[in-house]
Order: sequence, then C-alpha cells, then structure tokens
Amino acid sequence: MKRALTSTLSAGLLMLSLSPAHADMAIDDTAKLYKNPGCICCDQYADYLESKGMDITIIESQNLGQVKASAGVPFSLAGCHTMMLGDYIIEGHVPFVAVERLLTERPDIDGIALAGMPQGSPGMPGPKQGPFEVMSFDDRTTAPFMSI
Repeated sequence: MKRALTSTLSAGLLMLSLSPAHADMAIDDTAKLYKNPGCICCDQYADYLESKGMDITIIESQNLGQVKASAGVPFSLAGCHTMMLGDYIIEGHVPFVAVERLLTERPDIDGIALAGMPQGSPGMPGPKQGPFEVMSFDDRTTAPFMSI
C-alpha cells in the first residue's frame, strides 16, 4: 500500500512538472538584457526576473538606440533596457506575469513592452500609480497585450 501511494505521488509530481506553464517557461536560450552601463534599475529588473527563475545575461551597451532599432522596438514603446528571450523582445520593466503569458501563449508577435519607466514597476522605486499597460508589437505596429 505504501509503495503504491509513493508511486502515485511520484507520478503526480512528475505530471505537475510537465504541465504547460512549466514546460513553456523552459526557454532554451538565456535572456540577454541590453542596458546602459551603471543603470541600477536595469540591474534590479534582472534580479527580479532571476528571482522568478529566469537565467539573465546582462550586456552593457553605450548604443541602446541601435539595439532597439535592430530589434524593431517602436519608438513609442522604448524603455531603458531591451531584452532578447528566445524569438521575443521584451522592452522595459515588464512584469513577470506578462512575460509568463507571452511564453505560455507564444503569439505571433515580435515582443511586448511597458513603455517608459513607470513608478512601481519591477526594478523601479515607488508605489504603483495605476495599471501597467503592456503592449505587443510586430513590424513596428502596436496593440494592447495585457493590463496589470
């Protein structure tokens, strides 16, 4: 009886570890976060994502404008850092719940962004002032992705 219960529990744990949410978060590539040297809020954003289980490589760049242009980030959605994750671009201080949704749903877009550096967003000090409007972008066109 004890062995059967152990086997059942083990099988259940294995199934949980293979659930879509966990499987979709297993990106083969390490996230590459491009930022200006010395930017503390970008480092704090990377720490935030690492606390959620992501593997982040920080790449310091003096020419983030060129990184954003090459990635196809619309000017209106620019933030203080740009992250490449698999086939997606994540611009700015996007909360993890939006990154998780992107990786779970895998929409046919270039990426998502939280424009500017909103107070209270991951890596930014202060209290949240209102909903975060995360936008999707593709071929430099934008659309709402989610409100947090």
